[in-house]
Amino acid sequence: MPTYQYACNACAHEFEVFQSFSDASLTVCPECKGDLRKIYSAVGVVFKGSGFYKTDSAKTTSSSEPAKPAPAPAPAAKTD
Repeated sequence: MPTYQYACNACAHEFEVFQSFSDASLTVCPECKGDLRKIYSAVGVVFKGSGFYKTDSAKTTSSSEPAKPAPAPAPAAKTD
């Protein structure tokens, strides 16, 4: 369940609440009954390990795979 931060516009009281995505936002301060506003902040995400970059899933050829033969050149047209 996500944690949301709220701050009161009247008394500057700040607090966090666990709410479901479907729950309505809080609008009344529990301290002074003033109006609340939701505080948005950046989420710190760090991707570690393999699998997160385009190059991690790119096909690579190994020495155990046979090399594909080059296409044969087209025969040259005879000119007399």
